[in-house]
Amino acid sequence: MTNKQAAIKVVKVLRQNGFEALLAGGCVRDMLLRRRANDYDVVTDARPDEVAKLFNRTLKVGVKFGVVIVLIRGMHVEVATFRTDADYADGRHPVSVQFTNAAEDASRRDFTINGMFFDPIDKKVIDYVGGQVDLKKRLIRTIGKAEDRFAEDHLRMLRAVRFSTQLGFVIEPTTFAAICSLAGDIKKISGERIAMELEGILVAPNRSAGAAMLVKSGLAEQIFGGFVGDKAALAVGVLGQLPKKIDFSLGLAGFFAGLETETAVEGLRVLRLSNKQKKHVKYLLANRGRLLKEKMSLAELKQFLAEPYFEDLYSLERALQVVCVGGGEGIVALQALRRRIDQLGDVELRPAPLLDGHALVRLGAVAGPELGQLAEEMYIAQLEGELQTGEEAERWVRKWLKKHRTIEG
Repeated sequence: MTNKQAAIKVVKVLRQNGFEALLAGGCVRDMLLRRRANDYDVVTDARPDEVAKLFNRTLKVGVKFGVVIVLIRGMHVEVATFRTDADYADGRHPVSVQFTNAAEDASRRDFTINGMFFDPIDKKVIDYVGGQVDLKKRLIRTIGKAEDRFAEDHLRMLRAVRFSTQLGFVIEPTTFAAICSLAGDIKKISGERIAMELEGILVAPNRSAGAAMLVKSGLAEQIFGGFVGDKAALAVGVLGQLPKKIDFSLGLAGFFAGLETETAVEGLRVLRLSNKQKKHVKYLLANRGRLLKEKMSLAELKQFLAEPYFEDLYSLERALQVVCVGGGEGIVALQALRRRIDQLGDVELRPAPLLDGHALVRLGAVAGPELGQLAEEMYIAQLEGELQTGEEAERWVRKWLKKHRTIEG
Protein backbone atom coordinates (compact mmCIF):
# COMPACT_ATOMS: atom_id res chain seq x y z
CA MET A 1 0.00 0.00 0.00
CA THR A 2 1.33 3.43 -0.96
CA ASN A 3 0.89 6.58 1.10
CA LYS A 4 -1.70 7.77 -1.42
CA GLN A 5 -3.66 4.53 -1.21
CA ALA A 6 -3.58 4.67 2.58
CA ALA A 7 -4.87 8.25 2.58
CA ILE A 8 -7.73 7.36 0.21
CA LYS A 9 -8.57 4.40 2.44
CA VAL A 10 -8.83 6.78 5.40
CA VAL A 11 -11.09 9.10 3.38
CA LYS A 12 -13.37 6.19 2.45
CA VAL A 13 -13.70 5.00 6.05
CA LEU A 14 -14.56 8.49 7.25
CA ARG A 15 -17.10 9.00 4.46
CA GLN A 16 -18.71 5.61 5.11
CA ASN A 17 -19.26 6.72 8.69
CA GLY A 18 -21.01 9.95 7.73
CA PHE A 19 -18.12 12.40 7.93
CA GLU A 20 -16.77 14.78 5.31
CA ALA A 21 -13.21 13.91 4.32
CA LEU A 22 -10.85 15.24 1.65
CA LEU A 23 -7.20 15.22 0.63
CA ALA A 24 -5.54 18.54 1.43
CA GLY A 25 -2.56 20.79 0.89
CA GLY A 26 0.61 20.01 -1.01
CA CYS A 27 -0.53 16.68 -2.39
CA VAL A 28 -3.42 18.40 -4.20
CA ARG A 29 -1.05 20.99 -5.64
CA ASP A 30 1.37 18.31 -6.79
CA MET A 31 -1.36 16.19 -8.36
CA LEU A 32 -2.55 19.16 -10.40
CA LEU A 33 1.04 19.88 -11.44
CA ARG A 34 1.55 16.19 -12.26
CA ARG A 35 4.39 16.04 -9.76
CA ARG A 36 5.02 13.20 -7.34
CA ALA A 37 3.68 14.11 -3.91
CA ASN A 38 5.69 13.20 -0.80
CA ASP A 39 2.77 13.07 1.60
CA TYR A 40 -0.99 12.74 1.37
CA ASP A 41 -2.84 14.44 4.21
CA VAL A 42 -6.52 14.14 5.05
CA VAL A 43 -8.88 16.80 6.46
CA THR A 44 -12.26 16.04 7.92
CA ASP A 45 -15.11 17.39 10.02
CA ALA A 46 -14.68 14.42 12.38
CA ARG A 47 -13.21 15.38 15.76
CA PRO A 48 -9.93 13.75 16.84
CA ASP A 49 -11.67 11.34 19.25
CA GLU A 50 -14.11 10.34 16.50
CA VAL A 51 -11.24 9.65 14.12
CA ALA A 52 -9.46 7.53 16.73
CA LYS A 53 -12.55 5.36 17.25
CA LEU A 54 -12.75 4.44 13.56
CA PHE A 55 -9.21 3.04 13.21
CA ASN A 56 -7.38 0.30 15.07
CA ARG A 57 -4.06 2.13 15.35
CA THR A 58 -3.67 5.87 15.82
CA LEU A 59 -1.17 8.28 17.33
CA LYS A 60 -2.64 11.29 19.10
CA VAL A 61 0.45 13.45 18.54
CA GLY A 62 -1.35 16.71 17.81
CA VAL A 63 -4.79 16.39 19.35
CA LYS A 64 -4.47 19.92 20.75
CA PHE A 65 -4.46 21.15 17.15
CA GLY A 66 -6.96 18.59 15.89
CA VAL A 67 -4.40 16.20 14.38
CA VAL A 68 -4.34 12.41 14.64
CA ILE A 69 -1.95 10.06 12.84
CA VAL A 70 -3.65 6.96 11.44
CA LEU A 71 -1.42 3.90 10.90
CA ILE A 72 -2.40 1.59 8.06
CA ARG A 73 -0.15 -1.21 6.82
CA GLY A 74 3.02 0.62 7.70
CA MET A 75 1.81 3.96 6.34
CA HIS A 76 1.30 7.07 8.48
CA VAL A 77 -1.59 9.30 7.38
CA GLU A 78 -2.06 12.67 9.06
CA VAL A 79 -5.75 13.37 9.65
CA ALA A 80 -6.67 16.90 10.73
CA THR A 81 -10.03 18.25 11.75
CA PHE A 82 -11.17 21.37 9.86
CA ARG A 83 -10.05 24.28 12.02
CA THR A 84 -9.36 27.97 12.38
CA ASP A 85 -6.40 29.19 14.41
CA ALA A 86 -6.46 31.62 17.32
CA ASP A 87 -3.64 34.14 17.83
CA TYR A 88 -0.05 33.02 17.22
CA ALA A 89 1.94 33.72 20.38
CA ASP A 90 5.42 32.82 19.14
CA GLY A 91 5.26 33.64 15.44
CA ARG A 92 5.05 29.96 14.63
CA HIS A 93 2.29 28.10 16.53
CA PRO A 94 -1.34 29.04 17.27
CA VAL A 95 -2.32 29.42 20.92
CA SER A 96 -5.42 27.33 20.30
CA VAL A 97 -7.73 26.18 17.51
CA GLN A 98 -11.45 26.06 16.88
CA PHE A 99 -13.02 23.33 14.80
CA THR A 100 -14.90 24.57 11.76
CA ASN A 101 -15.70 23.77 8.10
CA ALA A 102 -13.66 23.25 4.93
CA ALA A 103 -13.98 26.82 3.64
CA GLU A 104 -12.71 28.40 6.87
CA ASP A 105 -9.97 25.78 7.14
CA ALA A 106 -8.74 26.74 3.68
CA SER A 107 -8.70 30.43 4.57
CA ARG A 108 -6.20 29.96 7.43
CA ARG A 109 -3.57 28.16 5.26
CA ASP A 110 -0.43 29.80 3.89
CA PHE A 111 -0.52 30.06 0.08
CA THR A 112 -3.33 29.68 -2.43
CA ILE A 113 -1.63 26.80 -4.22
CA ASN A 114 -1.53 24.92 -0.88
CA GLY A 115 -5.09 25.76 0.12
CA MET A 116 -7.01 23.44 -2.20
CA PHE A 117 -8.79 20.17 -1.36
CA PHE A 118 -9.42 17.11 -3.50
CA ASP A 119 -12.29 14.67 -3.27
CA PRO A 120 -10.80 11.29 -4.30
CA ILE A 121 -14.22 9.65 -4.36
CA ASP A 122 -15.94 12.10 -6.73
CA LYS A 123 -12.60 13.03 -8.39
CA LYS A 124 -13.01 16.79 -8.05
CA VAL A 125 -10.97 19.74 -6.80
CA ILE A 126 -12.52 21.96 -4.13
CA ASP A 127 -10.95 25.40 -4.27
CA TYR A 128 -12.09 28.23 -1.99
CA VAL A 129 -8.96 30.38 -2.37
CA GLY A 130 -8.14 30.66 -6.08
CA GLY A 131 -5.35 28.14 -6.00
CA GLN A 132 -6.08 26.74 -9.47
CA VAL A 133 -5.82 30.19 -11.01
CA ASP A 134 -2.47 30.85 -9.35
CA LEU A 135 -1.20 27.43 -10.41
CA LYS A 136 -1.91 28.37 -14.02
CA LYS A 137 -0.25 31.76 -13.51
CA ARG A 138 2.68 30.06 -11.71
CA LEU A 139 2.33 32.41 -8.74
CA ILE A 140 3.11 32.08 -5.02
CA ARG A 141 0.47 34.20 -3.29
CA THR A 142 -0.65 34.23 0.33
CA ILE A 143 -4.24 33.47 1.23
CA GLY A 144 -5.57 36.79 2.47
CA LYS A 145 -3.32 39.66 3.51
CA ALA A 146 0.35 38.72 3.28
CA GLU A 147 1.36 40.68 6.37
CA ASP A 148 -1.18 38.73 8.43
CA ARG A 149 -0.06 35.34 7.16
CA PHE A 150 3.62 36.10 7.80
CA ALA A 151 2.90 37.61 11.22
CA GLU A 152 1.13 34.38 12.19
CA ASP A 153 4.03 32.19 11.12
CA HIS A 154 7.33 33.87 10.25
CA LEU A 155 8.70 30.70 8.67
CA ARG A 156 6.20 31.16 5.84
CA MET A 157 8.52 33.80 4.38
CA LEU A 158 11.21 31.18 3.79
CA ARG A 159 8.59 28.70 2.63
CA ALA A 160 7.51 31.18 -0.05
CA VAL A 161 11.08 31.32 -1.35
CA ARG A 162 11.39 27.53 -1.19
CA PHE A 163 8.18 26.93 -3.14
CA SER A 164 9.19 29.55 -5.69
CA THR A 165 12.61 27.89 -6.09
CA GLN A 166 11.37 24.32 -6.28
CA LEU A 167 8.40 24.98 -8.55
CA GLY A 168 9.91 27.73 -10.68
CA PHE A 169 7.02 30.04 -9.74
CA VAL A 170 7.15 33.81 -9.18
CA ILE A 171 6.31 35.25 -5.78
CA GLU A 172 3.38 37.63 -6.30
CA PRO A 173 4.58 41.28 -5.84
CA THR A 174 2.56 42.21 -2.75
CA THR A 175 3.52 38.92 -1.13
CA PHE A 176 7.21 39.55 -1.86
CA ALA A 177 6.94 43.14 -0.61
CA ALA A 178 5.59 41.82 2.69
CA ILE A 179 8.55 39.43 2.97
CA CYS A 180 10.96 42.33 2.44
CA SER A 181 9.14 44.39 5.07
CA LEU A 182 8.97 41.64 7.70
CA ALA A 183 12.28 39.85 6.99
CA GLY A 184 13.66 40.73 10.42
CA ASP A 185 11.07 38.49 12.06
CA ILE A 186 12.78 35.41 10.65
CA LYS A 187 15.32 35.69 13.48
CA LYS A 188 12.58 34.63 15.89
CA ILE A 189 12.43 31.18 14.25
CA SER A 190 14.63 28.32 15.49
CA GLY A 191 17.80 27.56 13.57
CA GLU A 192 16.70 24.00 12.91
CA ARG A 193 13.51 25.13 11.16
CA ILE A 194 15.41 27.73 9.13
CA ALA A 195 17.93 25.07 8.10
CA MET A 196 15.17 22.76 6.84
CA GLU A 197 13.78 25.45 4.55
CA LEU A 198 17.24 26.54 3.39
CA GLU A 199 18.06 22.97 2.49
CA GLY A 200 15.00 22.81 0.24
CA ILE A 201 16.20 25.98 -1.49
CA LEU A 202 19.90 25.20 -1.83
CA VAL A 203 19.61 21.62 -3.10
CA ALA A 204 17.02 22.53 -5.75
CA PRO A 205 18.34 22.81 -9.34
CA ASN A 206 16.99 26.38 -9.41
CA ARG A 207 18.98 27.25 -6.25
CA SER A 208 20.63 30.31 -7.80
CA ALA A 209 17.25 32.00 -8.24
CA GLY A 210 16.34 31.02 -4.68
CA ALA A 211 19.54 32.54 -3.32
CA ALA A 212 18.85 35.74 -5.26
CA MET A 213 15.43 35.97 -3.59
CA LEU A 214 16.98 35.38 -0.16
CA VAL A 215 19.37 38.25 -0.80
CA LYS A 216 16.88 40.65 -2.40
CA SER A 217 14.27 40.10 0.31
CA GLY A 218 16.78 40.69 3.11
CA LEU A 219 16.22 37.24 4.59
CA ALA A 220 19.85 36.21 4.02
CA GLU A 221 21.10 39.36 5.73
CA GLN A 222 18.77 38.85 8.69
CA ILE A 223 19.71 35.19 9.15
CA PHE A 224 23.47 35.46 8.69
CA GLY A 225 24.46 39.13 8.69
CA GLY A 226 26.84 40.76 6.21
CA PHE A 227 25.16 39.10 3.28
CA VAL A 228 25.05 41.96 0.80
CA GLY A 229 26.96 43.38 -2.15
CA ASP A 230 29.71 41.41 -3.87
CA LYS A 231 29.58 38.55 -1.35
CA ALA A 232 25.91 38.01 -2.07
CA ALA A 233 26.40 38.31 -5.83
CA LEU A 234 29.20 35.72 -5.70
CA ALA A 235 26.95 33.32 -3.79
CA VAL A 236 24.23 33.58 -6.43
CA GLY A 237 26.73 33.06 -9.24
CA VAL A 238 28.54 30.11 -7.68
CA LEU A 239 25.30 28.31 -6.83
CA GLY A 240 24.29 28.64 -10.46
CA GLN A 241 27.45 26.86 -11.60
CA LEU A 242 27.25 23.84 -9.29
CA PRO A 243 26.02 20.47 -10.59
CA LYS A 244 22.27 19.95 -10.85
CA LYS A 245 22.17 17.45 -7.99
CA ILE A 246 24.04 18.40 -4.81
CA ASP A 247 23.67 17.95 -1.07
CA PHE A 248 22.99 20.64 1.53
CA SER A 249 26.62 21.00 2.63
CA LEU A 250 27.87 21.81 -0.87
CA GLY A 251 24.96 24.22 -1.28
CA LEU A 252 25.96 26.02 1.91
CA ALA A 253 29.60 26.13 0.83
CA GLY A 254 28.53 27.72 -2.45
CA PHE A 255 26.31 30.16 -0.58
CA PHE A 256 29.23 31.21 1.67
CA ALA A 257 31.87 31.11 -1.07
CA GLY A 258 32.51 34.85 -0.76
CA LEU A 259 33.33 34.76 2.95
CA GLU A 260 36.44 33.78 4.88
CA THR A 261 36.19 30.26 6.25
CA GLU A 262 36.00 31.19 9.92
CA THR A 263 33.48 33.95 9.24
CA ALA A 264 31.31 31.49 7.35
CA VAL A 265 31.57 28.84 10.07
CA GLU A 266 30.58 31.40 12.67
CA GLY A 267 27.60 32.47 10.56
CA LEU A 268 26.47 28.87 10.22
CA ARG A 269 26.15 28.44 13.98
CA VAL A 270 22.60 29.77 13.81
CA LEU A 271 21.51 26.74 11.78
CA ARG A 272 22.64 24.22 14.41
CA LEU A 273 23.96 21.79 11.83
CA SER A 274 25.20 18.32 12.67
CA ASN A 275 28.93 17.91 13.34
CA LYS A 276 29.24 16.00 10.07
CA GLN A 277 27.66 18.85 8.10
CA LYS A 278 29.82 21.47 9.80
CA LYS A 279 32.96 19.45 9.04
CA HIS A 280 31.89 19.05 5.41
CA VAL A 281 31.23 22.76 4.84
CA LYS A 282 34.41 23.83 6.65
CA TYR A 283 36.54 21.41 4.60
CA LEU A 284 35.17 22.76 1.33
CA LEU A 285 35.71 26.40 2.27
CA ALA A 286 39.12 25.88 3.90
CA ASN A 287 40.50 24.10 0.82
CA ARG A 288 39.42 26.64 -1.79
CA GLY A 289 42.27 27.18 -4.27
CA ARG A 290 44.31 24.14 -3.25
CA LEU A 291 43.28 22.05 -6.27
CA LEU A 292 44.84 24.70 -8.51
CA LYS A 293 48.29 24.12 -7.03
CA GLU A 294 50.95 23.64 -9.69
CA LYS A 295 52.88 20.36 -9.56
CA MET A 296 50.82 18.88 -6.75
CA SER A 297 52.71 15.91 -5.33
CA LEU A 298 51.31 12.44 -5.81
CA ALA A 299 50.99 12.03 -2.04
CA GLU A 300 48.97 15.23 -1.69
CA LEU A 301 46.74 14.25 -4.61
CA LYS A 302 46.07 10.84 -3.06
CA GLN A 303 45.25 12.48 0.26
CA PHE A 304 42.74 14.75 -1.47
CA LEU A 305 41.18 11.85 -3.35
CA ALA A 306 40.87 9.82 -0.17
CA GLU A 307 38.68 12.52 1.37
CA PRO A 308 34.93 11.80 1.05
CA TYR A 309 34.36 15.43 0.07
CA PHE A 310 36.80 15.58 -2.85
CA GLU A 311 34.21 15.67 -5.64
CA ASP A 312 32.31 18.44 -3.86
CA LEU A 313 35.54 20.41 -3.52
CA TYR A 314 36.24 19.95 -7.22
CA SER A 315 32.71 21.16 -8.10
CA LEU A 316 33.01 24.18 -5.81
CA GLU A 317 36.41 25.14 -7.20
CA ARG A 318 35.17 24.83 -10.77
CA ALA A 319 32.17 27.05 -10.01
CA LEU A 320 34.40 29.63 -8.34
CA GLN A 321 36.75 29.74 -11.32
CA VAL A 322 33.89 30.22 -13.78
CA VAL A 323 32.27 33.00 -11.73
CA CYS A 324 35.38 34.82 -10.54
CA VAL A 325 37.61 34.71 -13.60
CA GLY A 326 35.40 33.34 -16.34
CA GLY A 327 37.23 30.03 -16.48
CA GLY A 328 40.65 30.48 -18.08
CA GLU A 329 43.74 29.05 -16.40
CA GLY A 330 41.80 27.78 -13.40
CA ILE A 331 39.57 25.56 -15.50
CA VAL A 332 42.58 24.36 -17.49
CA ALA A 333 44.32 23.42 -14.24
CA LEU A 334 41.26 21.52 -13.00
CA GLN A 335 40.94 19.67 -16.29
CA ALA A 336 44.59 18.67 -16.09
CA LEU A 337 44.04 17.48 -12.54
CA ARG A 338 41.08 15.38 -13.66
CA ARG A 339 43.19 13.75 -16.39
CA ARG A 340 45.87 12.98 -13.85
CA ILE A 341 43.28 11.39 -11.58
CA ASP A 342 41.94 9.27 -14.44
CA GLN A 343 45.47 8.04 -15.14
CA LEU A 344 45.82 6.77 -11.58
CA GLY A 345 43.24 4.11 -12.30
CA ASP A 346 42.29 1.94 -9.34
CA VAL A 347 45.32 2.73 -7.22
CA GLU A 348 44.71 2.35 -3.48
CA LEU A 349 44.34 5.86 -2.08
CA ARG A 350 44.65 5.17 1.62
CA PRO A 351 46.76 2.03 2.16
CA ALA A 352 47.72 0.93 5.66
CA PRO A 353 51.12 2.33 6.71
CA LEU A 354 53.97 -0.09 6.00
CA LEU A 355 55.17 0.34 9.61
CA ASP A 356 53.06 1.11 12.67
CA GLY A 357 54.07 3.13 15.71
CA HIS A 358 55.45 0.15 17.59
CA ALA A 359 57.73 -0.70 14.68
CA LEU A 360 58.98 2.89 14.51
CA VAL A 361 59.79 2.90 18.23
CA ARG A 362 61.57 -0.45 17.85
CA LEU A 363 63.74 1.17 15.15
CA GLY A 364 64.71 3.96 17.53
CA ALA A 365 62.03 6.65 17.26
CA VAL A 366 61.11 8.44 20.49
CA ALA A 367 57.44 8.70 21.44
CA GLY A 368 56.16 12.24 21.08
CA PRO A 369 56.50 14.90 18.36
CA GLU A 370 59.40 13.08 16.68
CA LEU A 371 57.35 9.92 16.28
CA GLY A 372 54.44 11.84 14.80
CA GLN A 373 56.61 13.70 12.30
CA LEU A 374 58.42 10.51 11.30
CA ALA A 375 55.17 8.59 10.78
CA GLU A 376 53.71 11.40 8.65
CA GLU A 377 56.76 11.78 6.43
CA MET A 378 57.14 8.02 5.99
CA TYR A 379 53.48 7.73 4.97
CA ILE A 380 53.88 10.53 2.43
CA ALA A 381 56.87 8.70 0.95
CA GLN A 382 54.71 5.59 0.79
CA LEU A 383 51.91 7.45 -1.01
CA GLU A 384 54.46 8.88 -3.43
CA GLY A 385 55.42 5.33 -4.35
CA GLU A 386 58.96 5.65 -2.96
CA LEU A 387 58.35 2.86 -0.45
CA GLN A 388 56.80 -0.43 -1.53
CA THR A 389 57.75 -2.93 1.20
CA GLY A 390 58.36 -3.08 4.94
CA GLU A 391 62.07 -3.61 4.37
CA GLU A 392 62.30 -0.45 2.24
CA ALA A 393 60.39 1.45 4.92
CA GLU A 394 62.77 0.28 7.65
CA ARG A 395 65.82 1.42 5.67
CA TRP A 396 64.10 4.77 5.04
CA VAL A 397 63.32 5.20 8.76
CA ARG A 398 66.91 4.47 9.82
CA LYS A 399 68.20 7.09 7.37
CA TRP A 400 65.58 9.58 8.59
CA LEU A 401 66.52 9.09 12.24
CA LYS A 402 70.24 9.39 11.49
CA LYS A 403 69.73 12.55 9.46
CA HIS A 404 67.52 14.31 12.00
CA ARG A 405 69.65 13.44 15.00
CA THR A 406 72.75 14.64 13.18
CA ILE A 407 71.01 17.95 12.52
CA GLU A 408 69.86 18.22 16.14
CA GLY A 409 73.36 17.37 17.38
